[in-house]
This record gives sequence, C-alpha cells and structure tokens, in this order.
Amino acid sequence: MRDTELKERIQEIYTSNYRVYGARKIWRELNRQGHAVARCTVERLMREPGITGAVRSKRVITTIPGGQAERAPNLVDHDFVAAAPDRCRVADFTHVKT
Repeated sequence: MRDTELKERIQEIYTSNYRVYGARKIWRELNRQGHAVARCTVERLMREPGITGAVRSKRVITTIPGGQAERAPNLVDHDFVAAAPDRCRVADFTHVKT
C-alpha cells in the first residue's frame, strides 16, 4: 500500500521538476515533505516505471580506434632533418595549440 502512494508522489515530484530529478533529489524532496523513506526505496520505485534523472554530459568520442579511419599522407617520409630553418615542421597534432 505504501509503495503505491510513494510511486504517485515520486511521479508528481519527477514531472513537476521537468523530468530531470534523479533518485537523490526525489529522496530529499520526499523527506522535506515529511515522507520518511530510504533512498534505496526511492531508487527501487523509480526503477519499476523506468524513471531516470537527467545525465549532465557524456564523454565525447573524438577518435576512431583501430585502422578504420583514413590516415593523412606521410609528407615528411620520416626525414626529420631540414635543409634550412622553417623548411620542415613536425608535430603531433594532438599537442599543438591552434
């Protein structure tokens, strides 16, 4: 009986806060409203209907592993000795500020 009431309160809090609150914030809000409930109970009750909080960010994948991407041509041919200054510049592009 109590789980049914808590599910309704959790759904109300979740929708009234733009569907971004996760288990921790919903748990704190329930306790502020006077409903003494454990956080693991809130997590369990949120898991049943599939309620999840907003994720702030995900890691951006910037490289393609494996030899799937076409590599840039080797214009230097591993000859790192230049005939004069400013004739040949070599750098790893991941460490050069642009």
